[in-house]
Amino acid sequence: MCLIIFAHKAKCGFPLILAANRDEFFSRPTQQAAFWKLGDNQTSILAGKDLLAGGTWLGLSNSGHFSAVTNISDQSSEQAPRSRGELPLDFLESGASAEDYARSIPGKFQQYAGFNLLLGDENNMYYLNNRENLVYELKPGIYGLSNGLINSAWPKVNRGRKELFLLMQNSNSLNTDELINMMNHRELPTDENLADTGVYPESGAALSSAFILNTNRGYGTMCTTAIIASKEGEFWFSEQNYNDDGIKAERHCYKFSKSA
Repeated sequence: MCLIIFAHKAKCGFPLILAANRDEFFSRPTQQAAFWKLGDNQTSILAGKDLLAGGTWLGLSNSGHFSAVTNISDQSSEQAPRSRGELPLDFLESGASAEDYARSIPGKFQQYAGFNLLLGDENNMYYLNNRENLVYELKPGIYGLSNGLINSAWPKVNRGRKELFLLMQNSNSLNTDELINMMNHRELPTDENLADTGVYPESGAALSSAFILNTNRGYGTMCTTAIIASKEGEFWFSEQNYNDDGIKAERHCYKFSKSA
């Protein structure tokens, strides 16, 4: 389970405000967020890296393109030939507009297990879901995405959207610390508020909080990423990592300006 809460063109002067939790088994080898190069063009990106499959869950390019992916929850054991984590990297390396790349993907939907994909550039944000064959441009607003459809009525999605709205309304100097703190909500919803998340019932409750701590399975929130983009092309990126007890570990903070 993962959670992305973001505002797309919903606050004047800031086209993107985003906070995301990556939930994973702590035994899965991971490279924490850093700048690295992609492909023959040596495209510079800022992202973490899944060292097992080679992809990423979220990243930015030096040209200001953004992408993130979440898995879709299901109980299928079917193996897909390609890793979902390659999708954000492919978009960031391509240099294509969000619209052009989004329109090129549906023919490849069946090569991947279920995914939600966000694609953004300086003009547009697109949402894709290969289980429902969805490709559409997002209107300005506040969105929540976990492992179902975008803005699914899951407690942590609803809460995150409300929290971001209040943060944007009440903060005169929005910063990445506030966004990271917003995602550190560990309280489980009551049973009657649990959504049909598509996971096994015995796991659903443990995975229903925004910040997941499931030490019995060695699974939980590995890191929280916060991104703020200004209309002038400045980006603030911060990644807070956690150990398997949910205690803060390394923190990585970056600020850069979009290249021409």
